[in-house]
Amino acid sequence: PRVVIMVVFSKLTLAVAGLATMAAAAPAPAAKFSLEQVARPATKTNFAAKYAQALRKYHAEVPTNVQAAAAATGVATNTPEPQDSEYLTPVTVGHTVMNLDFDTGSADLWVFSNELPKSEQAGHAIYQTSSGTKKPGYSWSISYGDGSSASGDVYTDTVTVGGISVSNQAVEAASRISQEFTEDVNNDGLLGLAFSSINTVYPVPQKTWFDNAKSHLAQPLFGVALKHNAPGVYDFGFADSSKYTGELTYTEVDNSQGYWGFSVDSYQIGDQSGQGFSGIADTGTTLLLLDDEIVSAYYDQVPGATNDQSVGGYVFDCNTELPDFSVAIGDYTATVPGRLINYGDAGDGSGNCLGGIASNSGIGFSIFGDIFLKSQYVVFDASGPQLGICPSGLNQTPWLECSDILGMSISKQGLGLVVFVHNVQT
Repeated sequence: PRVVIMVVFSKLTLAVAGLATMAAAAPAPAAKFSLEQVARPATKTNFAAKYAQALRKYHAEVPTNVQAAAAATGVATNTPEPQDSEYLTPVTVGHTVMNLDFDTGSADLWVFSNELPKSEQAGHAIYQTSSGTKKPGYSWSISYGDGSSASGDVYTDTVTVGGISVSNQAVEAASRISQEFTEDVNNDGLLGLAFSSINTVYPVPQKTWFDNAKSHLAQPLFGVALKHNAPGVYDFGFADSSKYTGELTYTEVDNSQGYWGFSVDSYQIGDQSGQGFSGIADTGTTLLLLDDEIVSAYYDQVPGATNDQSVGGYVFDCNTELPDFSVAIGDYTATVPGRLINYGDAGDGSGNCLGGIASNSGIGFSIFGDIFLKSQYVVFDASGPQLGICPSGLNQTPWLECSDILGMSISKQGLGLVVFVHNVQT
């Protein structure tokens, strides 16, 4: 079916909607908009569960002790912890506002739906399939080595992200789902922002929302500004210089595997340096997953750090000052401050904290998840494809200012989202 794009800027736009219909043959506006994440209810985040989830995603072996630790602790709601809360992004799917995980490490848009048993719908916004059109003979399925899985039917419907609505967008409605997903309360699904080549819909893979929308953006890119202990922002159609310092450095993307892959020339931990490696930028992974030798080299410089089998990761005294971790990407050196690598309290009353750097379980590339991304402003540019990267205005309110402020600003009112349009160009 034909995909139709509608640019929605604000309620003010409705007042001039009639003018838009008079010019139906005109090209759609070149849109720029920003979308702020929302905080999910406070949780005590299970490190082992997040670690296992990341490994499963890339079909890597999950160590037995990590599986055991993940199963033992679960998720305790309404227990604020010093580690980062989890942040999701509001998206309207059909007629339902859903909080989705924006994931540059996958290419599916799948959601909890009314096709699931009632017992598995609790704690989630539910997509009503009656608002869409079913694609006969189409299905989707994701499964992992530990037995976790999700699958269902495929519909086309209108999906609105911030300022742009895409009609006839493929929506993967879950009808079967395993416990690992149902326990992730308040997360209503996933919006993949990787390359459409790895979409799992059968018999014909479907385009991602971004692939359908990018030609109607001012530029075919989105910027990601994740923050520590605060909602981050996704900038679509522009790179917002008010959210970073200095100049963006661009590096070529290897998308042969469907990911936003890039090369690291070298790494440094304190005074120790090592050779380069390949990695991917993944907003859907919490941790920074590296080769075993790099993980060992890092924790060798953390006094008293041990690999605690019972919790599934490295632990150390919470008062320990962690070393920074840096990688050279072309002419640019990206540094993750040690304080961001402290994932938070181990939760066992020991006074120990967990480290956010962990093993990639030998999958052949590193995964630069949120632990890394919170220290950088990253531009995912489909025109190269390429990645732009520079230091973010980390922990600054408002964002660190640069000389040129583009596009839009965001204001939060309660749990709502208000988008103010400043310089939308048509």
